[in-house]
Amino acid sequence: MDVVYLSQLQFAATCMFHWIFVPLTLGLSIMTAWMETKYVRTGDETWLRMTKFWGKLFLINFALGVVTGITMEFQFGLNWAEFSRYVGDIFGAPLAIEATVTFFLESVFIGVWIFGWKKVSKNVHALTIWLAAIGTNLSALWILLANAWMQHPVGFVIRNGRAEMNDFLAVVTNSYGWIKFTHTVLSGYALAAFLIMGISAWHLLKKNEVDFFKRSFRFAAVWGFVASMIVGISGDFHAVEIAKVQPSKFAAMESIWETKKNAEMCLLLVPNVKEECNAFEALRIPGMLSFLAFHDTTAEVKGLKDFPKELRPPVTPTFLSFRLMVGIGTFMILASLAAIFLSRRDRFEDNRLFLAIMVLAIPLPYLAQQLGWIVAELGRQPWVVYGVLKTADAVSKSVTATQVLLSLLGFTILYGILGAIDIFLLVKYAKKGPDSDLSNIIDVQGRR
Repeated sequence: MDVVYLSQLQFAATCMFHWIFVPLTLGLSIMTAWMETKYVRTGDETWLRMTKFWGKLFLINFALGVVTGITMEFQFGLNWAEFSRYVGDIFGAPLAIEATVTFFLESVFIGVWIFGWKKVSKNVHALTIWLAAIGTNLSALWILLANAWMQHPVGFVIRNGRAEMNDFLAVVTNSYGWIKFTHTVLSGYALAAFLIMGISAWHLLKKNEVDFFKRSFRFAAVWGFVASMIVGISGDFHAVEIAKVQPSKFAAMESIWETKKNAEMCLLLVPNVKEECNAFEALRIPGMLSFLAFHDTTAEVKGLKDFPKELRPPVTPTFLSFRLMVGIGTFMILASLAAIFLSRRDRFEDNRLFLAIMVLAIPLPYLAQQLGWIVAELGRQPWVVYGVLKTADAVSKSVTATQVLLSLLGFTILYGILGAIDIFLLVKYAKKGPDSDLSNIIDVQGRR
């Protein structure tokens, strides 16, 4: 294994592990803020108990997300020095804004929210969690705009052997980035909703705090359905954008080899190793792929054979990851819709089969998120900045394969320990359930 492959493997491992925490942080921050707002507006103590309980899981997840995110920054200088040298002036700008503005915003107000329960009024306290949630989601925006520039580079010129920004507004308004932001952030909301539904379902199976967890389940079901639907809609717009600016990725996502108009879409998968045919012979819908790519059934879709072999992304993992992601997303829409209707029936807590399904469904949104990033990053290869800089040219010249391998092993051990701690804490406090008495907080806040 060479330096390029090991560096890719290390960055993929650290990114995918970090992304376990990010979507839950995005979703739970907003949902916790919504719960506390409901408490402030209604005075209903159940909403306060929900805020405290689900907020505790949010804080555990947030802490691990910060720790795992910091280490990723170092890899740009250690493993990817040529990338940093070549495009650092552009790629570094949104990351600098994220670190100095939005991360500062969320960190400060999360601290106020944690320690301010008995020190500020309930209105001010609710405002702090909203500011933290906004900061968290704005952090995601700047990071995704940076990633979107790698996917669809805009607003730059090549000067003195480097890429230099000449239009900051073009980078900030990159349509690829805003569609990606919507798709990614709303998928985080859906993931958080499914976690709440899954944990609530577990407690309902145990007949623990039935009224509390029935309300939590109903609340999350609506969030999950709305978020999952928007993820599906934004995913359609995202596919159109990919077909326009990354045609080789789109061809790999759909495993289409020949350029054609009125391109059909393959449904059933039967492997076929012959390159002159589609990689997967299947049931086909005429014109459907052209419609998905350009919203026009007669549009021409480029095939993989239009690109040199060395510029084609890995087809099979991109194709299968995309199909599995879409399949899980469809399940999430149907499951959350069913959850809305079933949770409003009498004796919902006795529907043990559906509750068990929702408990088992907790990992599925996590899997869909990881598959989505596999499509996004693997489908861009062999480019690290699409059409501008190849991955092989972006690695550091001074590191050796042994050094990268040893650091990869170190990260694996460290992240394994952090992952075990996170799972232990989440399971411990999720099983413990909500606090039964919050009257001391209510009394103090009521006097302010």
